[in-house]
Amino acid sequence: MAQPADTSSSFETILGIRFQDRELLTRALTHTSFVNEYEGDDTIRDNERLEFLGDAVIDIVVADMLFRRFPDASEGQLTQLRAALVRTEALAQIGARFRLGEFLRIGHGEELSGGRERLNNLCRGFEAVVGAIFVDRGLKAVVDTITPAMLELLEETIANRLHIDARSELQELTQARLNVIPTYEVVGSAGPEHDKEFRVEVTLGGGVIASGSGRSKRSAAQAAARAALDRFEADGFPGSVDKIHGEA
Repeated sequence: MAQPADTSSSFETILGIRFQDRELLTRALTHTSFVNEYEGDDTIRDNERLEFLGDAVIDIVVADMLFRRFPDASEGQLTQLRAALVRTEALAQIGARFRLGEFLRIGHGEELSGGRERLNNLCRGFEAVVGAIFVDRGLKAVVDTITPAMLELLEETIANRLHIDARSELQELTQARLNVIPTYEVVGSAGPEHDKEFRVEVTLGGGVIASGSGRSKRSAAQAAARAALDRFEADGFPGSVDKIHGEA
């Protein structure tokens, strides 16, 4: 089977960096499904080792960025922000900004099932690319390459309160004031298998109080909890479950 043409130089242009060892970038873009289709060819290696390294490097870069940017923030606040910035959806979003999906080397079956847009592939591919930059050019090159995108993501995260664990906040609030714990239910999904959007409703005392959507069930539940908190902030917190649902 003939191997596809190397397009990593185009990806270097998008990244704004040139590799000294371009084989590192090629490996970073190579999904396991691609290696499986060339079984027996020892020259083709997947990106899992670079992904492992890149995951740790991103943690360091993000932690340092937050530590310097928010000198008065507590350890807990910094941890919340870091968790929001390094979650799968967030790193996949940055990967998409770099058009990573276009350059991934993936197997035929993976491509047919939407693998170029799959969040896990984009996230892990981005981690592998970061690992490759670190090995090839060092930590400063990683910082220079990913910090602008990370800062944009940070602004979006704060503006949309994505760093707040809305589910925990809602449960603490309702349990303390009403002695009731909210429950969540997936009520629908839309879109192709590789790019589904889920819709979740949050229920309190037998009635739906808010709903939310997201690219995963977890993020949809967080969006529903956040919508409930926004409702209580706008309308004021009621004195009973009955009043939440408009009953006398």
